Amino acid sequence: MRIIILSVLLTLCMAATATAQGGLVSVRSNHSVQATADRLELALKEKGITIFARIDHAQAAREIGQNLPPTQLVIFGSASIGAVLIERSRSMGIDLPLKALIWKDPAGQVWFTYPAPDELARRHGIVEMDEAIGNLQVMLSDLVSMVTMP
Repeated sequence: MRIIILSVLLTLCMAATATAQGGLVSVRSNHSVQATADRLELALKEKGITIFARIDHAQAAREIGQNLPPTQLVIFGSASIGAVLIERSRSMGIDLPLKALIWKDPAGQVWFTYPAPDELARRHGIVEMDEAIGNLQVMLSDLVSMVTMP
């Protein structure tokens, strides 16, 4: 319970720099897209969280002659959290492992966007917000603050 309370407090502190839309949370980053993605990879490795892929959408667009602002997707997960959630709702496996999209908007602001854990739970019929959802929220909140803050 203490973990969930700490997570809520951290989320409230970040509210001034975060927006939510369509089940996604976007938090402003104080770093470039590249630096934010690099910081995310480092934080994931330090926490022992598996990195499945890092996709540079802008690079892929350049390869076909298109121009896309810096946009990177990092796919990552923790079996100790994910397995519990998938056991509760098999359809959760479509949204796990987690994804973080790091992108630059037209005004030049960099954003770190990830799925809101409570929305994932609702989407997959997990109605009671329990320890597994709390652990996921804490993990994401920790990562976001480590990666986006100065």
